[in-house]
Amino acid sequence: MITINELVFLHQLTVPCHLAILAESLGLKTRIVKQVTELDVGNSHHCFCLISQKGAALDNEGIPLLASRLVPHIPIALYQVERNSLDQEVAMLLGIRGLLFTDQRMDLMLTGLRKMVAGELWYDRTLLSKMFCRMVQKLEDNNELSADNAAVLQMLTTRERTIIQFVSSGARNKEIADRLFISEHTVKAHISSIFRKTQSRNRVELLRWVQTYQPHFELCS
Repeated sequence: MITINELVFLHQLTVPCHLAILAESLGLKTRIVKQVTELDVGNSHHCFCLISQKGAALDNEGIPLLASRLVPHIPIALYQVERNSLDQEVAMLLGIRGLLFTDQRMDLMLTGLRKMVAGELWYDRTLLSKMFCRMVQKLEDNNELSADNAAVLQMLTTRERTIIQFVSSGARNKEIADRLFISEHTVKAHISSIFRKTQSRNRVELLRWVQTYQPHFELCS
């Protein structure tokens, strides 16, 4: 496990970042940045980044767009999160390490920070139990791939599988287009085809589909 030696708070509000101030007073090395450009992602292997939900541009699930972009490269958690303002299950599936809510006591937030820096997830216990039970059930149910789902995997083209991997890492259409040297229109066409083949209505459902059939999907990629 990578040792975390710095907490980086991406704080785009004008008010002080009280959580960072308190974390530093307890001996945790902290840094506050206002723009993602101040983050040197390539040299952030020992950093843990916390993104404020307040003041951030959000996707349809209430998750900061920056979080989806950064989560493949650096450990990410969200703070100043308003309860019932985002889908916690989606956040967990995206790889976000935990959520710190605005109505939590400060001592609980600091406990959450310590747990996440130590490599643990910081989510509601009920959600963790639900996800664990679901994972166990999937392991039991999906030892053998059904004929229908095997057919879906075979229907996906190599390019579609590549795009699914990009989507799973949080990449947006423009990023995928730039990486594959194709137009955004072509990316959208591929994603529409992927949605149709996997019977997914949106990216969240596609992520769940990938989570379900990940071992088989990787073998076919």
